[in-house]
Amino acid sequence: MDDKHRILIVDDETEVRDWLGALLEDGGFAPHGVADGAAMRQALAAQRFALVILDLRLKGEDGLMLARELRGQSAVPIIMMSGKGDETDRVLGLELAADDYLTKPFSGRELLARVRAALRRTTELSIPLQRHPGEAHECYAFNGWLLDLTARELRQPDGTPCALTQGEFSLLATLVRHPQRVWSREQLLEQTRGLDTEVYDRTIDVLILRLRRKIEPNPRHPELICTERGLGYQFRAAVSRP
Repeated sequence: MDDKHRILIVDDETEVRDWLGALLEDGGFAPHGVADGAAMRQALAAQRFALVILDLRLKGEDGLMLARELRGQSAVPIIMMSGKGDETDRVLGLELAADDYLTKPFSGRELLARVRAALRRTTELSIPLQRHPGEAHECYAFNGWLLDLTARELRQPDGTPCALTQGEFSLLATLVRHPQRVWSREQLLEQTRGLDTEVYDRTIDVLILRLRRKIEPNPRHPELICTERGLGYQFRAAVSRP
């Protein structure tokens, strides 16, 4: 069991939890299902999970608020589920905390593909690059911030770490590596999400919004990640290699 990825399922429907649990177990994972936010917190405090699957519409609770609470405490990947398929819910879920979004009903094959893609992105970000002893980390400094691609971390001007999700880290790394370049949404999607999972036109927009909230002095009037109307986005800060 220890060599399997633990997946936490948060859904108030017993049938859904049982179905997802059986599906994930057959897929080689170690699932654990809970019905509400209190049980979710208890499970997360008791052991580490590689990924959380969270229902948006929990009885008596706001799944979006739970996701935001979880994101404030951990960078664990979150896949959000909802029976409501409009774009507003999808974008709001991605904006607040989720790394991916599934609309019910969905196939077991699709869920497993999304889970594996999310875990693959997490693994890629968590494994340090192989480097020779004494070789310096690949770092980029901008506006007092330091992005260390080798250690996979972002440090604020005061030196404290700033937690980023996989999508946020990949997007920021792409922008910082190519300052002053104008990127279209399609180009950024290709750089940050790849072809292993479904993407949406608004995915980049919400990731940009989340990054601005973390690194911009005034997110309402961004100076670092700027919008080029009709074209896409540009990272305008001066970038150096310390």
